[in-house]
Amino acid sequence: MRTYSFSEYQNAADVIKSRISILPEIGLVLGSGLGKLADKVEGAEPGTAPVIIDYKDIPGWPLSTVFGHKGRLVIGKLGGRNVIVQQGRTHFYEGYSMQEVTFAVRVMKLLGVGSLVVTNAAGGVNVFFHAGDVMLIKDHIGLVGMAGNNPLCGPNMDEFGTRFPDMSQAYDREYGKMAKEAAIKNNIDLKEGTYCWLSGPSFETPAEVRMLRSWGVDAVGMSTAPEVIVARHCGMRVLGISGITNKNSDNGEAQTTHEEVMEAANIIGPKIIVILNEVLPKL
Repeated sequence: MRTYSFSEYQNAADVIKSRISILPEIGLVLGSGLGKLADKVEGAEPGTAPVIIDYKDIPGWPLSTVFGHKGRLVIGKLGGRNVIVQQGRTHFYEGYSMQEVTFAVRVMKLLGVGSLVVTNAAGGVNVFFHAGDVMLIKDHIGLVGMAGNNPLCGPNMDEFGTRFPDMSQAYDREYGKMAKEAAIKNNIDLKEGTYCWLSGPSFETPAEVRMLRSWGVDAVGMSTAPEVIVARHCGMRVLGISGITNKNSDNGEAQTTHEEVMEAANIIGPKIIVILNEVLPKL
């Protein structure tokens, strides 16, 4: 299992610092099909382009292997704030360790990031959700972590946080309120709910969907929770948004494909951009 020393996180941060003229305040992690959000990032100075760094050029950084994840950092200005955007994430199902999946978050912390915005493509479990909806994540069930793959397992890194971090408010309530106000202002129907993290890469069976629904789960996906756990361990405040790309079947009559997820993300992306344009200046 790949693990990292503190010096390896610091080395990656130093390489990024050598390429940029501004230090990011806010980190954004973009899910499947939502990478176009990074196209809205501008350079540090008006009329200039953002700094783009491929993951392969950063020591220790795991590479994205999933279609729709470009695998690069975009650093510049968005909503008047200094941001670092992760255009493509890595997942546990790709064969990476939990430390590799969450590597980016700790590097962002060392760059000075205090707030993290996480987005994902998720399947709708709530019967009232439909493809194209956007959901504010109020809480999550980290089923993979509960089963023994918590990203904080192993020796604690005191440089980042305490051994036993509190998760009673994993998703910042004030940030959530800002997102809801932005949605109302722009006539966006922002759902709210609980997200469940499963390992993937197979989509859920009808029996699994029925089980998740009985637990009070509203949306399900293969990411996000590990990054949020590590972000909270690092003392970051978190805003989480799911794009509902498909409605999960509880009777086996509807099939889900990655192509369907990517197509729905084209509808969801503009809604999330509008919300973030309102929220980022206030974080």
